[in-house]
Order: sequence, then structure tokens, then C-alpha cells
Amino acid sequence: MEFRRTHLLAPSILAANFGAMGQAVSLIETSGADWVHLDVMDGQFVPNISFGPKMIADLRPLTDLVFDTHLMVYRPDHLLKAFADAGSDYITIHLEATNHPHRSIQNIHSMGKKAGISIVPSTPVDHLTELLPSVDLVLIMTVNPGFGGQELIEHSLKKVSRLVELRRAGEWDFLISVDGGVNRITAPLVWSAGADILVAGSAFFRSGNPAEEIALLKGIADDR
Repeated sequence: MEFRRTHLLAPSILAANFGAMGQAVSLIETSGADWVHLDVMDGQFVPNISFGPKMIADLRPLTDLVFDTHLMVYRPDHLLKAFADAGSDYITIHLEATNHPHRSIQNIHSMGKKAGISIVPSTPVDHLTELLPSVDLVLIMTVNPGFGGQELIEHSLKKVSRLVELRRAGEWDFLISVDGGVNRITAPLVWSAGADILVAGSAFFRSGNPAEEIALLKGIADDR
């Protein structure tokens, strides 16, 4: 099976003004971006707290864009239904956050949602091998998660290239997403490594012209 590669932009509302989340979602939509990335933090798996399913449910009526929910939480299973019911389209858990990730992936699928798996920079990508046939998305963290505005750990991009190899060998069709330190300077490296989705937070919301930023990042992808 030949995987047909795509190039999607998913701004993370973690970098938005939390007092104007509705406007943030509207900005993502009007900018020409493709997905809305929602970083959920519990203050335990990562040293920060963000928001829960109610905010996602409140934002859901504002757009038809894909809601890409990234759960940076320990023991995510008891939260999956709440985030599915809130309107998430993709729900991504961390390999490091649960002893039974395959069961979590099955649970996500049973709710009619796409399932993702993510790893932090210190986790080898080959630890995902047994899960790759079951997931719809793999999210590679290129910073240590918990805070926005960090610099991309370039060595982590080798994991993206390795995933491309594994996907081809296994004839799978999961998407590869990259989150952390993505901007107009690092985007060429990320696209070239083989990413299908770029998650950009600060680069998008701190831009003077978000639509121009999205066009530029997509233009870089077209040049790869």
C-alpha cells in the first residue's frame, strides 16, 4: 500500500489568550489552518495545568475543523469518554502515562474516535512498534511537554524518519504529527523528516499575521 502523504497545520490553543478562546478558534479557522490542537495537562504528567472537557465542549459548536485532543495526563482511561463526548475527533494519549496503552486505544475507537499515541523526547520510537498497527496518529514531542515557546530538540526528528520507514514496511496509514518548537525556521526540517502534521502554538498566536504564517508553513511543505 502506498501511503499518500498530507501536510496539515494544527495551531495549538495552549498559546492563545485563555480569556478569548472563542476568538482563538475563529482565528485558526479563518487563517486557513486545518485542525485545532488542544493540549490537556493535569499538573502531574507534566508540570502545568491547562483545561478540561468542558472547554472543548464549549468550543465545539464554533467550528467544523478537526479537534485534535492531546491528553498529557496520567491514567487517561477514566477521562476518555468525557473528551469523546466533548467533541474531540482525535484523542491522543501518552505511551508513558498508562500501563495498558493498547486497551486505551481500543476504548477510543469504541467511542467512534480516532486514536493517537505520543512519546516524549526521552522515549525511543521503537517502543511504539506493537501499537502502530492500531493507531491513527503518532505524535512526536520535540520538546519536553508542559510549556509553550520552547526550542525544538532537533535529534527528535530522527524518530519521525524512523516512523516513515516503519509505516512503509508495515503498510500502515497512521499520520505523523510533530509538536514542539515548530516555526518558520524549523518547519523545513520537520517536513523533510516526513511529518504529515505540524502543531504550532507560539509561532501562530504570536505572529502579526497568522494567515500569512500558515501560508508560509504550507508553502515550505510544498517545496519539500
